[in-house]
Amino acid sequence: MNPSYDEILKANSLRGNEIKKTPLIHSSTFSEFTNSDVYLKLEFRQKTGSFKIRGAYYKIQSLSEEEKKYGVVAASAGNHAQGVAFASALEKIPCTIVMPKNASPAKVAATKGYGAKVILEGTNYDESSAKAKEIAKVTKATMIHAFDDPQIIAAQGVIGLEILEDLPDVDEVYVPIGGGGLAAGTAIAIKEKNPKIKVIGVQSRSFPSMYDSYKKGSITASGGARTIADGISVRVPGKLTFEIIKELIDDIVLVDDTEITKAMFLLMERMKFVVEPAGAISLAHLISKKPSPGKKVVAILAGGNVDMYLLGQIVDKGLAAMGRLLKLSILLPDRPGAFKEIVDEITLANANIVEVVHDRLSSNINAGSAGVTLSLETQGQEQANLLIEALRRKNIQFTLMT
Repeated sequence: MNPSYDEILKANSLRGNEIKKTPLIHSSTFSEFTNSDVYLKLEFRQKTGSFKIRGAYYKIQSLSEEEKKYGVVAASAGNHAQGVAFASALEKIPCTIVMPKNASPAKVAATKGYGAKVILEGTNYDESSAKAKEIAKVTKATMIHAFDDPQIIAAQGVIGLEILEDLPDVDEVYVPIGGGGLAAGTAIAIKEKNPKIKVIGVQSRSFPSMYDSYKKGSITASGGARTIADGISVRVPGKLTFEIIKELIDDIVLVDDTEITKAMFLLMERMKFVVEPAGAISLAHLISKKPSPGKKVVAILAGGNVDMYLLGQIVDKGLAAMGRLLKLSILLPDRPGAFKEIVDEITLANANIVEVVHDRLSSNINAGSAGVTLSLETQGQEQANLLIEALRRKNIQFTLMT
């Protein structure tokens, strides 16, 4: 049974005080970057840090008292897990969550913090889901699917209602896609009100299952490469979500980790927003491809539950991608003053030394030589290029590591 527009309206009316209407803000920064009129839907400000609480809350509220007695079980890489755990705690019902073994420690800890029993099983969502289905069969718990459920889809579709309420003349809405619940619900809500508004799904190039299915016209399993966007690492899209997306969505595009990293970095630096990889993927496409010049566009920032270790890497990689962090490996003669020549060039270029690693002992360094790894802060790619050219003119042997 496909979720209807009326079901979306019902989900909106029953969300109570726990589910926020999240802000839709205009960004002059990203409008300038993309040549579009960019608005950001801040779903990472939702309770539990992502839009997933919407579907989990509505689904669990809809269970019968008999169903609630046996509790619920779900599979998730993290955001759906937290939504189900939080909604279960509100209803005081048993909750078991199966998460991949490589799930973010922060997301695992948060899920346990909401009172759920957490089982680590599998290396991706699909393997965790298989285990969750086994548990549901044995315990009679209700399986709360992350995306392929009419009520889950309907509740996510409320986001579409909110966008239209705040920006009725929007031209295009960019939606992250993993299993497809958010994209399906948003498309139903928006197309019901105005079929001319384009809804475009954005998926990870490492897990392009909905993209491949959409292009081929039938459900296709694909993906499995490593990606920072764990929240949308789904190898097989939902049957229900696929049918809705196939009918209503205007296009699906792919984004790689480098583009996601840049978007996350810019969100932190320019907007002071911490957004997880899967949550930033829509904006990543707008920044990298600039697909909609002159149009009013919305990018849904779907979640903000990012691992702190990953966040540190995002900062470094973001700086490097913009030419503001330069890492060099240099081979020098092991004599007094050799390193000073390097420092003098760095000083002339007005760059700043962040870190120095000096190595005489590694087996790949010949006697009489020294290896130096330098991390440098520059003001941008132009300054970085000038320093690199200056080192080359001095015949200094180096390898660019960023």
